[in-house]
Amino acid sequence: MKTPFKIRKPYLLGAAVAAVMAFPAHAYNLHTSDAGEVNLDIEAILGTFSSQESYDVTGAAVNDEGSSNWQEAYVKYGLSATRNLNQGATLYGALNLLSSGTFGDGDAGGFTSGDERKTKVEDAYLGWRSGNMISSLGENGLEFSFGRQNLSFGDGFLINGDALNFGDALGKELNRGGAYWLAARKAFDQTAVLKIANGKGLRSDIFWIASDNKAQSETELAGINVEYSNEKGTFGAMYLKGLDVNEDFGNTHRDGQDTLSLRFQGNAGVENLFLSSEFVTQKQGDDTRKDANAWYVEAGWTFAEVPWSPSVNYRYSTFEEGFDPLFFGFNRGYGTWFQGEVASNYAGPFNSETDVHHLALKASPSETLSFGALFFDFGDTAGNGSLDGQEVDLYAEWVVNEHLIISPLLGFYTPDNAGVQIGNSDTNTYFQMIAIVPF
Repeated sequence: MKTPFKIRKPYLLGAAVAAVMAFPAHAYNLHTSDAGEVNLDIEAILGTFSSQESYDVTGAAVNDEGSSNWQEAYVKYGLSATRNLNQGATLYGALNLLSSGTFGDGDAGGFTSGDERKTKVEDAYLGWRSGNMISSLGENGLEFSFGRQNLSFGDGFLINGDALNFGDALGKELNRGGAYWLAARKAFDQTAVLKIANGKGLRSDIFWIASDNKAQSETELAGINVEYSNEKGTFGAMYLKGLDVNEDFGNTHRDGQDTLSLRFQGNAGVENLFLSSEFVTQKQGDDTRKDANAWYVEAGWTFAEVPWSPSVNYRYSTFEEGFDPLFFGFNRGYGTWFQGEVASNYAGPFNSETDVHHLALKASPSETLSFGALFFDFGDTAGNGSLDGQEVDLYAEWVVNEHLIISPLLGFYTPDNAGVQIGNSDTNTYFQMIAIVPF
């Protein structure tokens, strides 16, 4: 069996780990013929977590003594298949179940209680690729898929799966089975996606998404994403239109919401340079939330000829009051787009009403092992300082073998004010250990 991904450069290990967490990690071939193939898909991820402090961002703290210790796990399992058609065209699809749970005290933010257990259908989709049927578009220049599936666009700044996984601590109607940090369930309930590419660097996605996630108010939206790629990088633009929400769960501003995004990611033709930036302007559908902008700029350099290929990245991001980050998620590694393991998961801010300075250092002794350090400085754009603070995270990523990936992380979060932290503004010591098991 092959490893779940090939790491072509050591400093890409974080992106590879992120990819495994976002999409099915491994597939066993059950049958192959000229007509197509059938695969057995299995993926399991588990984690153990400990936080010296707890947070009451929801106003319904489940552990007012401060410390929280809990575990999360999920396993996804099912079948995927392809069917070969004339001129290289293919039909494809998948049907997967997912079982998840949270154990122990529940998470430090009070989103889970530790009693969550759930098994439901995760992926259920069909698709078609054009192969060589449309010569003007090149191979697979046209693709259409629909059903329940995970979708991500650009850098995951706005859409990176329907990955908000609350438990039953905030009410049984919001319970998606726990595994809050692992974001076990990522598939949108209903989708229709048309992909068009011309084989010369220009491509687009026209899509419709309907969420069944009550924590996301069962948002329905449509959009178009356009990208152009060359040797300098990828330029992208995306427009999202909010179509509907379940008003019983808030977020009424998303009905009629207009979001426009412009972005770039690449090296500008300079080897070892990394550049990334995105600007988003957002007009709300009603007056319950302010119109707002958000943007970031990031630059990094990899010293590829130095032992361990060390890299350094700096990013500044700002989110105005009222900005709705929609379906952001874990994309190319720690810090995107959960900024600070404690701040972005439990304490806040959650990519709204904040300015963030971020510095990342990383080194890779081998293609399967890397170490990193992350620093975040949070400032409250409202000017009252309620969410100001700093966080330092130290982590490792280790591909032990083709069936095990381990990532420990030690974090230190210091709020400037007590704010949402229960009882005090002391530095919180936080630890997590993630194990990814591609069968």
